[in-house]
Amino acid sequence: MSQVLIINGHPDKQSFNHSLAEAYQTGAAKTNSSVTTLNIGDLDFNPNLKFGYRKRTDLEPDLQDAIEKIKAAQHIVWVFPMWWSGYPALMKGFIDRTFLPGITFQPVEGKPLPKKLLKGKTSRIIITSDTPSWYDHLYLRRPAINQFKKGTLQFCGITPVKVTYISPIKSSSDKFRDKWLKKVSLLGEKLK
Repeated sequence: MSQVLIINGHPDKQSFNHSLAEAYQTGAAKTNSSVTTLNIGDLDFNPNLKFGYRKRTDLEPDLQDAIEKIKAAQHIVWVFPMWWSGYPALMKGFIDRTFLPGITFQPVEGKPLPKKLLKGKTSRIIITSDTPSWYDHLYLRRPAINQFKKGTLQFCGITPVKVTYISPIKSSSDKFRDKWLKKVSLLGEKLK
């Protein structure tokens, strides 16, 4: 049985991201997989990596639980909005506090790149935005996607990482949103 973890990085439970996470979960529930959803906005933790990597800050119980879920999952789905060409501050704090040396990567003395501790896992990023896809790709050079896909997930060994970019959201119609909810549910059914 496959372990699937859906992580919703939008802090607002009324957001379209929340609906997308539910749609993926609905699709994945039709497979022979164990599916867990983690809403970062529901967790109780300090998002500030106060000492960087110089000194480990004690992990709150919610972060300890999240780390165990990340370690156990074979497929991790991230659902989040792009804000100011990045992702929400709370999600960034979650990553800073959980993607730590000895947990998701291990520095190797004398080598520029670490040992990747999340090898064998796959991922899907579902990102929403008001920025048109062509503008994000051609002008901005996909900063949120590159930072998260390459700088975090692949850096720690997760591959492949597939991306679903949904825009524009702010002015979108119910028909547009329903179409995407159906597409995301199908991604869940295929565990892609």
